[in-house]
Amino acid sequence: MMDLPQDPPLDLSEASAVKALAALAQSSRLRVFRAIVGAGPEGMQPGQISQALGVPANTLSFHLKELHQVELISVEREGRFLRYRANMQAMQSLVGFLTDHCCQGQPCEGMPMTRQASPLPHTFSTSGATIMTQRHVLFLCTGNSSRSIMAEAILNHLAPNRFVAFSAGSHAAGQVKPQALQCLERNHMSTAGLRSKSWNEFSGPDAPGMDFVITVCDQAAAEICPVWPGQPLTAHWGVQEPAQEGQSAEQSVKAYWNAFMTLHRRIAILLSLPLEKLDRLALQSELQRIGQS
Repeated sequence: MMDLPQDPPLDLSEASAVKALAALAQSSRLRVFRAIVGAGPEGMQPGQISQALGVPANTLSFHLKELHQVELISVEREGRFLRYRANMQAMQSLVGFLTDHCCQGQPCEGMPMTRQASPLPHTFSTSGATIMTQRHVLFLCTGNSSRSIMAEAILNHLAPNRFVAFSAGSHAAGQVKPQALQCLERNHMSTAGLRSKSWNEFSGPDAPGMDFVITVCDQAAAEICPVWPGQPLTAHWGVQEPAQEGQSAEQSVKAYWNAFMTLHRRIAILLSLPLEKLDRLALQSELQRIGQS
């Protein structure tokens, strides 16, 4: 998952736009492109794409070639492997081409101009005083049963006036792991209202707009995410799955504690960032750095 950069888009000719749109006008190829976009700056190797989407290697090679020819993706050799990354500037140029003449060049109600990134600082003034509003954060994992649930509870506990945290799963398990709830309770954090739910709840037109969408497991990070309202910044904070087969009770407690502490440390770093002073690109970089800590 990756947000559009703020760099000015390149001018795009009509012929180039037609070629780019034609390249995307095939369902499997569109899925491949979205998967690469979702991988963010790290990009993806063909094997990773094939495994995530179930696309055969020979078919995938053809799709990647088509996308590369219209410059929607770039490719870099890493030893014996290739790594593909989305050309976000080219994609922004394509979207800009489609909206340049919208409403005679004036912003339309209900149709924000795509070339203008939504500002992240949530401030407004009243009677000379600056008021901060809450930012929304969505934590994602596959089952939404432990790691994302704990991240939601931790952020809501540490900064209830600055953030509203949510969590969801690509394939929601339907119930929260009792070990996750016990870990939160031992740390005096509320578990009220926590439930396992699908990420589709946050992708519709009536869903709350997100400022940040953060994946906390590798499998969810590799999947094609829904389109999130509000152009949120995205990051991957991979945390090891605490529930493993054959664990003893003691090992389970330790694994959940380790996952909890990893998430707690990363969220604490997020809360220490001067969010109002960072532009989108700088904040995107900081979010990715937190996930590598």
